[in-house]
Amino acid sequence: MTIDPREFRNTVGCFATGITVITTLDVDGAPIGLTANSFTSVSLEPAMILFCLDRKVASFDSFAVGKAFAINILAVDQIDVSNRFAKSGPDKWQGFNFDTWDSGVPIIPGCLANLECRGDSIIDGGDHVIVIGEVERMTAANEDTKPILYYRGGYKEISF
Repeated sequence: MTIDPREFRNTVGCFATGITVITTLDVDGAPIGLTANSFTSVSLEPAMILFCLDRKVASFDSFAVGKAFAINILAVDQIDVSNRFAKSGPDKWQGFNFDTWDSGVPIIPGCLANLECRGDSIIDGGDHVIVIGEVERMTAANEDTKPILYYRGGYKEISF
């Protein structure tokens, strides 16, 4: 049976996810960022996460084993940040303020949570790769901060 890619995307879109912006630096030290919702924890000891990266993104080579990156889990008031980093091109960083921690990768302020990671391994996954990283530093907002949810192709909000 052949699976239609659009139908597959719509079907897996029934699973509500959070939204992240994955950040790193390119070979020249310029900030890289992309919006992703394919992110999850892998291990508690050591603390490890993974995200899936499309092989076709322009910044693909900036994510490598041993290299630092950050997972910035967006809060409900950061839909504009999600949209900004969903686009390609260097203009997404113009006028955008960010912090840095130990590795120097961009850390987006005001997020639900931020995790600074070191690339551990990359696994083949069809037209994507699975990037696994070990968490080296993290922070989380208070329990009153709400996440952005992505469900059936659009942003949604949860209520407490």
